[in-house]
Amino acid sequence: QVQLVESGGGAVQAGGSLRLSCAASGLTVSSYSMGWFRQAPGAEREFVASIMWSDRDTSYDDSVKGRFTISRDYAKNTVFLQMTSLKPEDTAVYYCAFGFLNAFTDKPGSYSYWGQGTQVTVSS
Repeated sequence: QVQLVESGGGAVQAGGSLRLSCAASGLTVSSYSMGWFRQAPGAEREFVASIMWSDRDTSYDDSVKGRFTISRDYAKNTVFLQMTSLKPEDTAVYYCAFGFLNAFTDKPGSYSYWGQGTQVTVSS
């Protein structure tokens, strides 16, 4: 059973930065993907970024390219999302996700485990 625990959300003004962390436990495979999704009130959960654990290859939604960076600490089984130049439209609950994947996908249904979510609020 994979467990994901997120931290690092909060409230910032537009243009500010936040760093989200997601610590994973119970990992018994070496080939998988971890990703970040977000969900604003009344909206569907949407893809933000993902990283292939083995080679650190990354994928981003166009809305965050150049502003967000996903990375991972292999030894600590932790994935990070560094968010800069935040905009009010980035306001959402951010979820960490784990998938038994060897290719990138932006489909939430392809991921098997989810964290509890952490709130990010960006004010104008």
